Amino acid sequence: MQVRVCLAVSLCGAAAAAPAALVSANGQVAALPSWDLQSSARVEGDVAALSKTGVDTSSWHKVNTPFCTLMGCLINSGVYNDTDLFFSDNLSRVDAKQFAVPWLYRHEFSLEPAPGKHFFLQTHGISSRADIYLNGKQVANKSQQAGSYAGHRYDVTDVAADSNAITIRVYPTDYNYDLAIGWVDWNPWPADNGTGVWRAVEIKQTGSVVLGPLRVATELSTPLGSQPATVKLKSRARNLEKTAITILASGYVTAVSGSEPVAWSKNITLQPGVTDVVLETTIQKPEIWWPRQWGGQPLYDANLTVTTNGSISDYASARFGFRTVTSKLNSYNDTTFYVNGEPFQVVGGGYAPDMFLRWDPKRLEKELKYTLDLGFNTIRLEGKNEHPGLYELADQLGLMIMAGWECCDKWEAWSYNDNLDILSLWTDADHAAANASMHHEAAMMQTHPSMLAYLIGSDFWPDENATTMYLNAFKSLDWQAPVICSASKRGFSPQTGPSGLKMDGPYDWVPPSYWFDTQGYQYGAAFGFGSELGAGVGTPDLSSLKKFLSKSDLEDLWKSPNKGLFHMSTATSTFHDRAIYNKGVWGRLGAPSSLEDYVQKSQMTDYEATRAQFEGFASMWNAQRPATGLIYWMLTSAFPSLHWNIWDYYLRPSGGYFGAKVGSRIEHVAYDYVRKSVTLINRSLNKSGKRTVEISIITTAGKGVYNSSVEATTAPNTSKNIVSLASPIAKIKDVVFVRLLLKDDKSAVLSRNVYWLTKDIDVLDWAKSDWYWTPVSKYSNFTGLNKLAAANVSVSVTKGSGTTVVELENKSAVPAFFVSLSLTDAKGEDVLPVTWSDNYVTLWPKEKLSLTVSVLEGGGVPSVVDVVGKNVARTSVRFE
Repeated sequence: MQVRVCLAVSLCGAAAAAPAALVSANGQVAALPSWDLQSSARVEGDVAALSKTGVDTSSWHKVNTPFCTLMGCLINSGVYNDTDLFFSDNLSRVDAKQFAVPWLYRHEFSLEPAPGKHFFLQTHGISSRADIYLNGKQVANKSQQAGSYAGHRYDVTDVAADSNAITIRVYPTDYNYDLAIGWVDWNPWPADNGTGVWRAVEIKQTGSVVLGPLRVATELSTPLGSQPATVKLKSRARNLEKTAITILASGYVTAVSGSEPVAWSKNITLQPGVTDVVLETTIQKPEIWWPRQWGGQPLYDANLTVTTNGSISDYASARFGFRTVTSKLNSYNDTTFYVNGEPFQVVGGGYAPDMFLRWDPKRLEKELKYTLDLGFNTIRLEGKNEHPGLYELADQLGLMIMAGWECCDKWEAWSYNDNLDILSLWTDADHAAANASMHHEAAMMQTHPSMLAYLIGSDFWPDENATTMYLNAFKSLDWQAPVICSASKRGFSPQTGPSGLKMDGPYDWVPPSYWFDTQGYQYGAAFGFGSELGAGVGTPDLSSLKKFLSKSDLEDLWKSPNKGLFHMSTATSTFHDRAIYNKGVWGRLGAPSSLEDYVQKSQMTDYEATRAQFEGFASMWNAQRPATGLIYWMLTSAFPSLHWNIWDYYLRPSGGYFGAKVGSRIEHVAYDYVRKSVTLINRSLNKSGKRTVEISIITTAGKGVYNSSVEATTAPNTSKNIVSLASPIAKIKDVVFVRLLLKDDKSAVLSRNVYWLTKDIDVLDWAKSDWYWTPVSKYSNFTGLNKLAAANVSVSVTKGSGTTVVELENKSAVPAFFVSLSLTDAKGEDVLPVTWSDNYVTLWPKEKLSLTVSVLEGGGVPSVVDVVGKNVARTSVRFE
C-alpha cells in the first residue's frame, strides 16, 4: 500500500468540521476510542510519516474499541468470527505467519494546545513491546515501552498540536523471551501470542503540576467501626516548571452511601521535579468493608486536587474501603489470611480472561455473580491481571482478589527454574520492564479493599534482585496487603520468608476420597493452602458441547477415550487428553452406551469431584493441620474447554458448578469418605446455636437402611466432626444413597446433601503419585446406578417477578437420581446466565423438593423448564 498524505483540501475532499478536542480541561483523561490497524508488511513508508495527520488508511482494518490484541482487533473488524474460530479445531488454522511481523495501530484526534497547558500520553498495557510515534516524532521505542504490564506516562506537550496522529508499532510477542501475558498449558495459544494494545492508551491534560495515581493509606483502631480511622491521601506531584511553585493541595473524602464529606487543604511549595504530596485526615466512625459472606461493602470516594494561581492544575481520584488484610504462617508453615482480624479460609478459583484478552465488563459481572452464588470468596489471577474494572466490581460485590505474576515463561526465567532450557535469563532491560510493570499494577490495585495478596512468583520465587525491586515498588506505593513470594513451597527469598502456599496438584481426576486421606498430606489433600488444585473436571453439558464440537469431535469424546483433544490444553501438554478422567468414568460407572450417557456420567463425575474437594477443605478448617485455603483449578476458561472450569464458556453451570456450590455452602453438613463421618461446617461470622442433622440411607430400590437424627451446636467460622457412620456404611452390599439434612432450631432446612456410596472407597496408589495426580489401583463399583428402576417425577412451575419456583415431586417408590433442570426460551435455546438454588438433585421416594431459579441480566426470557435424570425421562414444562 502507498502512504498518501493529504496536502490540501482540494486533494482530499471538502473540509469537515473540526472534531471536538479529546481533552479540554486540566486533570481530564480520555482514552483513544478506536484504531485503524494494519500489518507492517502491507504498508509502505516509515512509521514517522504514518504518524502525521492526513494519511489515507481507507484500506486498513477499522477497529471500534479502545484496546484489543491483534486477533481481538481482527475479530472486532469482522476478519474473523469467534463462533467459527472456536468450532472444532478451526483456531489452529489461523495463519500465524501474518503475526511474525510488526503491526501498526493508528488514530487521529484533536487537542487545544495553549501556553500553560501540558499534555501526556499514558500507556497501561501493550504486549509485549512497541515504538510510539506522535505527529511525526518518536515518543518511545521498544526498549522503553516493553513488558505487557508496563504502564508509562510520556510528556508530549512539545509535540501536541490542534490535529494529531499517533501510530504505535507493536512487535511479535514470544512468551519465552518477553514479559508478556502467556497461557502456559491452559489452552491452545492464540495465533498472535496476545500481541497488541490490550489496555487503553490515554491522553491527559494538566497545568504546571501533574499528579501520579492516588494512593490511600488507612490506619484502623479496634474495635473496628467505632474508633476513628486515619486516612492519608498521597500522590507524586511533578512540578513541570523550572522554578518553585506554591500549590493549594485539597483533599476530599466521602462515603459512597452519602455521609457528610470531609474536606481540607494546605499550601505546599514544590521544587522543580517530583515531590510526594500527602494530606491526612480522620474519619470518626468508618464503615468497615467485608467479604460478601461476612458483611457489607461500604466504599469511600477520595480526591486530591492541586491548584496553582487559583486554577486547577490536576487531580487524582480513587475509591477505597476500610479493611485490614494480614497473613501469618502457622506451625506447619502454612499461610492463614486474616480479614479485619478474623481468620479467613480462602475458598476460590483461578480466573482466566478471554483468549484474545477482550474486555467485556458485562460478562465479567455475570461471572463474579456466579462466583458469589457458588459461595466462593476469592479469585486468583495468575499473570492475568485484568482491567481496573475487575477490581472495582470486586470491591462492590465483596470478592477478594489474589493477583500476581505467572509461571513457566519469561516471568520466571531464573537459574533455578527447571524449564530454563527454553528461557533466557533476565537482562537489565528485563528488570527495568518488570519494575515498571510492578509499579503500574501495584498503583492500579493499591486502593482496592478487595485485594487479598499479591504473589510476586508462581511456581518459582523471584531472585534476590527482582525480589528487592518488587518489594521496593510495593513500599513506595503504600501497599496494604500481604506480598507472597510464590504460589509454591519450592523456595523463597529471606526478604519475604516462605510462601506458606503449596502447589502439589492434583490437576487431573482423583476420586472423592483423595481430599480426606491423610496419606495425601505430602500432595494436594485437604490441608494447608492449595494455591491451584483440582480434579481436572469441567465437562460442558450437551447443549454447550454442540456449539463448539463437530459430529466427529462428539464421537471422539466417548468412542476414543484416550485421544488428544483440541479443546483441552496445548498439544504438548500432559492435559491434552481426557485419558485419566475417562479411566475413572469407565472404571467406576461403566462404559458409556451413547454420547448422552457419557455426558451424564461426566456430570456425575464432575459433581462428585468438586463437591468432595470443597467439602474436604471446609471440613478440615479446624483440623490439627488446618486446611487454610484453596484455589480451585480453574474457575473460568479462556475459550470453550472440556476441562478446568466451574461453568463453561457459554456461562452454563453444569455438574461441577453445583457440586462446588453444595460443598461451599455457608452452613453445611458433609460426609467424610475416609473417616466415614459427618462434619458440621459453619463459614459465617454470626450464625450459631442448636442444629439438627437428619441422616437417611436407602438402597437403589428405595428400601430404608438407616435413619438417625443428631443434635449439635454450631459456632461461627468453625467445622467439627459430629457423628460416625462407620457402622451403617459397613453393612452396605451395593450402591446406596445417603441424605444429610441440616436444620436450624426452627426446623428450616439450611443444607440438603445427597451422596451415592459403596461399601469400599476407591483405593489410591499413593506411592505412584505424580505432580498432577495420584493413580487409582481399584475403583469403587457404581455400575449399579445403570440399573435403576425408572422414577416418575412431576414438575410444576410458578413464575414470580424475579424468581421462578420449580416444584419437583417423586411419585415413585424408588429414588429419582441426579435430576437436572435447565431453562430454554421459545426457540429452544439455553437461557443463560441463571442461578439455581440447587440442581442435579436426588429425590427420595415420594419426596417433594422446591427449587428456585433467577435469570441474570441479559439472560433472555425463559419459556420452558427441561428436567431429566439418570432414571427420569426427559420432560419439558412450559411456564404458566
